[in-house]
Amino acid sequence: MIPFVDAHIHLWDLSHIRYPWLSPPFANDGPNGSVAPIARDFGIAEYRAALARWNVVGAVHVDAGADPVQALDETRWLEGIAAEHGLPNAIVAYAPLDDPDVETHLAAQAAFPHVRGIRQIVNWHADPARSYTARDLTQDAQWQAGYALLRTHTLSFDLQCYPAQMPGLAPLIARHPDIPVIINHLGMPVLTDPDGIAEWREGLRVLAALPHVAIKLSGLGFIARDWTPESVRPFLLDAIDLFGTERCLFASDAPTDTLFAPIDRYLETYHALVADFAEDERCALFGGNANRIYRLGLDL
Repeated sequence: MIPFVDAHIHLWDLSHIRYPWLSPPFANDGPNGSVAPIARDFGIAEYRAALARWNVVGAVHVDAGADPVQALDETRWLEGIAAEHGLPNAIVAYAPLDDPDVETHLAAQAAFPHVRGIRQIVNWHADPARSYTARDLTQDAQWQAGYALLRTHTLSFDLQCYPAQMPGLAPLIARHPDIPVIINHLGMPVLTDPDGIAEWREGLRVLAALPHVAIKLSGLGFIARDWTPESVRPFLLDAIDLFGTERCLFASDAPTDTLFAPIDRYLETYHALVADFAEDERCALFGGNANRIYRLGLDL
């Protein structure tokens, strides 16, 4: 089976680090619905069991929503996991780019050997039930200044936003071609918006025009909680058409995506989608691109 470098995973030990979004009370009205089913410890053993069928040879851990005051604690804990288990191979850590003291945060995170990038979730939507943030940070001058500092520490940026924010972000991203950007979860189309699909295609088109931007093929439950392989196929193929097989990365988003379907269903869908692609393209999508973009140094 093709080696899989999982481009987006989460691990957590709820007794060690506090994750506000994984703490009760739980409700169905948030962007993810109730997260009660995943509000339990998820470590390397649980991750390997969930991905047992898929020849995992590497993984990238992405900021899992820890209490911001524990962001460095999360990275330190993950470094210990990596030293003991050989996974994760890279860490995308949290830092508040809008903080006046952002340079201190970035320097502290970049000092850890596995840290390759930063994620600060910036999904803003006019509907409060959809929005992850109280305001659109991406248009904030201080946030943009913090983003520009990523290059001084050779850090990439994992971009989790909504499609409507993408055209407004494009000029900033274009000004900093030395900051690799990896769009999370297919760009998170909002199908309930009047022009949701068109807005998504346009947002991705604008960002795909920038050669240092890539996209993760993951997070299918964010398109629709009741997704099927048939319903998500056009979105996946559109993303591949826009970015090409050299800038798309398959990822499990374990365990968050298990809110909507078993991990095996996601990976079965991804493999079926590209079954007719050339072998080198499939190898790039499932491992080579993540290895290159996150600078893992794996021998694939």
